[in-house]
Amino acid sequence: MEQERVFQRHRHPIKTLSLGLQHVLAMYAGAVIVPLIVGGALDFTHQQMTYLIAIDLLACGVATLLQVWGNRFFGIGLPVMLGCAFQAVSPMIAIGLEDGAGVSAIYGAIIASGLFVLLFANLFGKLIALFPPVVTGSVVTIIGVTLIPVAISDLGGGNPGVNPEFGSPFNLALGFGVLLFIILMNRFATGFLRSISVLLGLLAGTLVAAFAGQVDLTPLKEASWFHAVQPFYFGKPTFHASAILTMILVAIVSVAESTGVFMALGKIVGKDITSKDLTRGYRAEGLAIILGGIFNSFPYTTYSQNVGLVQMSRVKTRDVIFVAGGLLVLIGFVPKIAALTQLVPTSVLGGAMIALFGLVLSSGIRMLGDQVDLNRHENLLIIACSVGMGLGVTVLPEIFDRLPAGLRILVDNGIVAGSFTAIVMNLLFNGLKGNKSVKAEPGQAGN
Repeated sequence: MEQERVFQRHRHPIKTLSLGLQHVLAMYAGAVIVPLIVGGALDFTHQQMTYLIAIDLLACGVATLLQVWGNRFFGIGLPVMLGCAFQAVSPMIAIGLEDGAGVSAIYGAIIASGLFVLLFANLFGKLIALFPPVVTGSVVTIIGVTLIPVAISDLGGGNPGVNPEFGSPFNLALGFGVLLFIILMNRFATGFLRSISVLLGLLAGTLVAAFAGQVDLTPLKEASWFHAVQPFYFGKPTFHASAILTMILVAIVSVAESTGVFMALGKIVGKDITSKDLTRGYRAEGLAIILGGIFNSFPYTTYSQNVGLVQMSRVKTRDVIFVAGGLLVLIGFVPKIAALTQLVPTSVLGGAMIALFGLVLSSGIRMLGDQVDLNRHENLLIIACSVGMGLGVTVLPEIFDRLPAGLRILVDNGIVAGSFTAIVMNLLFNGLKGNKSVKAEPGQAGN
């Protein structure tokens, strides 16, 4: 152990740089695919998309540096990377497309949710009691299921009402080819190659489309080499109660997942994580979310895939993550690099999204299977009603249009409706502690 510490302390700068770049590559696909999806769904222009991708990468770097810094006020001080909260994709699109809300409401809600996390960091331990595994697993499952239609639509070529080539044999072959490539990479590749399978799939699909003359180079030609950071790029934020509640729920789920990542990293690096450590981690995440709202990017959370890299590489010091965060900031100031991402055809993106969104869905199912006692009828009923309500409202949101505006805050968004249903039913069946929802350890008596 002592030899490993000495080695890490005196590591060659080139090695540190390469290890930092590996962390950037491991999270790059997950980072850039969020602005591609959200910007595409909201019909952003090439210029707006370039800005969104560039500022997102820059904000990922800043958020990572805030968290890894680790001072007495904020930052957990562990080798952790931060990126876009994938759970926020569907809610952001829903808010952006909502009549009377729009893009300005997205960023107002993000800022409000970040303030909520920052101000209530000390009390989050108690608030998370409302989100035991049966609730968190149900919410993540709902988010995953509501994202799948977006992936299928993109795989076909985009909006079927707009794109005359939607569902063409070429688009289907390209989309399913990318999906098959990612599957095969996960089956036969190992280590680092496997961790960047989505990024390689996007590159391979784009190259095939380029040879077929299906890649538009306009965004790359129009992008500049440098741009300054511009707060409120998409306009002054507006604040809508329903949008704010939605993003607060997403933030709570993200914080609950981050808690698991912090605890896992603590075990890997041999550090006991205290409640004060968690509070500083929550504050850093709240600051990152606020910055995302101000600079019109996204809410940010810890990325679990980078935890695997820490364990795999056995390099557990923070210097590598400082380098990775710095690289992301540097990349974010160069729009040409961000514009490269826009070259990815919609059907290629859709093929990768099926895998990524499917992983969100499967992570929710895994939470329910690993941590929830599914032998209890009450837990099954909580899952059934919350997921059913979330899907139902997503498919037919106008069912509650005739209710009072104050009540519609809780029911006019599928994720909010499903989450509220899960919280209330868990309190009804399991109480505030929710002990009965948790799967008993081997050797313990179950219910």
